Amino acid sequence: MTKSLFPGFDGLMTLSRREGVDVRPTLLRVLTDLYVQTSTHSDDEQRQFVELATRLIDQVDDATRAAVKARLAVYPQTPVPILQKLGLVATQEGRRVPLAREIPAPPRASAPARVPTEAEQRMAANMAMQPKEAAEIHDMFFRAGASERALILHNLAQTPLKAAPRIPTVRAKRAIQILEMAAIAGDIESFTFELGDSLILPSRVAAQIVDDAGGEALAVAARALDMPSPVFQRILLFFKPEIGTSVTAVYRLSRLYDRLAERSALVMLAAWRGSTLAVTRAKYQSSLHDGERQRARAGASQTRPGVQPGSSPAVRTGTNSSDR
Repeated sequence: MTKSLFPGFDGLMTLSRREGVDVRPTLLRVLTDLYVQTSTHSDDEQRQFVELATRLIDQVDDATRAAVKARLAVYPQTPVPILQKLGLVATQEGRRVPLAREIPAPPRASAPARVPTEAEQRMAANMAMQPKEAAEIHDMFFRAGASERALILHNLAQTPLKAAPRIPTVRAKRAIQILEMAAIAGDIESFTFELGDSLILPSRVAAQIVDDAGGEALAVAARALDMPSPVFQRILLFFKPEIGTSVTAVYRLSRLYDRLAERSALVMLAAWRGSTLAVTRAKYQSSLHDGERQRARAGASQTRPGVQPGSSPAVRTGTNSSDR
């Protein structure tokens, strides 16, 4: 009876008894394919299929189980025990729907969050992380190679460092449009200005991102703006000819961009912003130190007068003829 329903079953069972050969995934796929080829089955055929399939479903890998589930989910005569075994339930005879989890009740509508002003965004950006940490991340990223940069960005997603706040959606969309037009026109100056202005970055850092030969910095900046992937690819092709002419480079950066987490980009953005504070502090600390040192030298070089107030003048003795 088994042979009439599943012609190759005996051969598969013989193979399954050989040492080191696991044909259970293949067997379940074959049984399913043979079962769904017929629109109707007798009670005995259905019983055979249920006995074999329910035993094999627990013994196969997830990919095989998913493939079998997809086939049987659309087959109208799938037995109810198999539907239950695969996580499907029969609501009515001959009809079934995927077993869905309970839909949670929607949260209470809260008052819309107030959009922070640009000044508040700049203050929050400056306080994202300590300037020393920001400068170290900034320098480490730009000194690293392509593979090291990818690893740095991957690790930033798991760091406890505070990320920069998201760029407001309206501002980001406008920036994306301007950046794409500037890239197509090859207008480096406008592109650099808009990138720095939209990300609240100083011109020095914005120029460093644009001039970066690897392109990873530009990918981070684009991800911080939530730029669509096709737009980023067009910018690579038009704005970075040294990258756009290389299929390998475009593919590498596109893949990096698609895998780049938003948090990684925002943490790096915070580092770029904070590194400016570190440079500024170091500059002023150096100036103050030099000023103190110069004042100390000036104080040491001043000599006290030889004659103190109120003292008698020195007596000089002459050798003229009147002394004789």
